[in-house]
Amino acid sequence: MLTTRHAHYLDHAATTPMRPSAIAAYAEAAATTGNASSLHGAGRRARRRVEEARESLASHLGCRPSEVVFTSGGTESDNLAVLGQAAAATGDVVAVGATEHHSVLDSAAHLATDRGGRMDVRALPVDARGAVTPGTVDQLVDEVGPRLALVAAMLGNNEIGTLTDVAAVAAAARSVGAAVHTDAVQAVGHVPVDFSALGVTSLSLSAHKFGGPLGVGALLISRGADCLPIGFGGGQERDLRSGSVDVPGVVAMAAALDEAVSGMEVEARRLEGLRDRLVAGVLAEVPGALSNGGGERLPGIANITFPGCSGESLILLLDAAGVECSTGSACTAGVAEPSHVLLAIGAGDAAARSSLRLSLGYTTTDDDVDAAIAALGPAAERARFAGLGLVRTGSGAS
Repeated sequence: MLTTRHAHYLDHAATTPMRPSAIAAYAEAAATTGNASSLHGAGRRARRRVEEARESLASHLGCRPSEVVFTSGGTESDNLAVLGQAAAATGDVVAVGATEHHSVLDSAAHLATDRGGRMDVRALPVDARGAVTPGTVDQLVDEVGPRLALVAAMLGNNEIGTLTDVAAVAAAARSVGAAVHTDAVQAVGHVPVDFSALGVTSLSLSAHKFGGPLGVGALLISRGADCLPIGFGGGQERDLRSGSVDVPGVVAMAAALDEAVSGMEVEARRLEGLRDRLVAGVLAEVPGALSNGGGERLPGIANITFPGCSGESLILLLDAAGVECSTGSACTAGVAEPSHVLLAIGAGDAAARSSLRLSLGYTTTDDDVDAAIAALGPAAERARFAGLGLVRTGSGAS
């Protein structure tokens, strides 16, 4: 008979389990609301729920409700911000941080093609922590001046957790009138995010990173920003994003963010403690292991290199031991490429292929951390033998 074992889930940066409050809000809205674009009573009730969710998000994120555009998630939000603002700009230079999520990097790369408009796309180097620095943007501004159309710098990195001083980066870019986008998908719900204080023109978020449902998110975009739509239809969201709004999804997203923000300070301290204990325990158990990133960073993300080990092999060995984690972005899972984030901060190709991301969230317990520490020593030893092409014999060998 098949049995279900408990897994120690340490992949919250890929997706966080839905919070009970969000599940309840989703179920209630799904059972009682209609299409928010309809004019009849059910439609008006649905529209009211959507606007209440919009107001709730705005109250937590330092923006006006009219600046919240609902989308299907972080990727769509990033695509719309980069492609839409670049298309509306008069300048022809687009600069994106080297450690951005692929939804930003690939959007920018598209702009450099004939089909995308042949923009002059630049990669902004990052410091040893993985952050874009204001000085780098200042240098670019000095070089290209008002040709600068858009700068993208993520708030919290999805692989190593690094926090960037986005407000300072934005000030440098806005000095020549450039649009500024920040991917805050990993940051929202985990650290304070104030859209107005950051000084950016757009900011992306995704519900499933803070306990909301998959498939729904938002783009915060200032009322004064120039942005063209990248999809067409009914123009439901400020004529920027067409398509019927997912009413249960946005209601559940608002419920999840409300809960995440209400206990954020205490939860951040708890996760920082667990993360630091996890990293210290793994480094003590696995000779040669190295922690990536550092300084000011997201509370729940740890990234560790295990020299001589294949990251993919480690994931499989840990999964067999009941510990679930990843090598980096879940959006690129299955792609046999080294982490572009680790390469950007100076790691070699081998190190970038030998690293794991262990990400913690509101369901993470001391037992989860203990299980990961206990499992990583034997897993790394076996992965090193596998990497050398050796076969062990005796107890525990295969």
